[in-house]
Amino acid sequence: MSVRLVHNDRLARADYAYAAVADVPARNVWVAGACPLDLDGKTVAPGDVAAQTHQVMRNLVTSLEAAGASLTDIAKTTVYVASTRRADLVAAWEVYRAYMGEHDAPSTLLGVTVLGYEDQLVEVEAVAVVAP
Repeated sequence: MSVRLVHNDRLARADYAYAAVADVPARNVWVAGACPLDLDGKTVAPGDVAAQTHQVMRNLVTSLEAAGASLTDIAKTTVYVASTRRADLVAAWEVYRAYMGEHDAPSTLLGVTVLGYEDQLVEVEAVAVVAP
């Protein structure tokens, strides 16, 4: 793994590392926001934040694999949820964390007004670092 996650006991305990460091020459991978779309380009599970997050994470894994990377190569993510309800953000975060497992890369979780596709509630973008 090219990414070293930095935890900090001088900051509040969080469900993610506060920083990520890549100390080796590496290949950087920037992944476009993964969306809850099926192969036909249709938004899956309208109205269901958790189900959409599962599809988003499957699509993120597929995008990373095509670039020669995996979830454990991620240095930073941003999780967008089209909602003003904290419960929806938590639902998306719980699914996201289940996919990330022990790799608690730095991440930003935020609620937004609207996302690009019809009925879309969740999007995750990522930056990964892969050793050559």
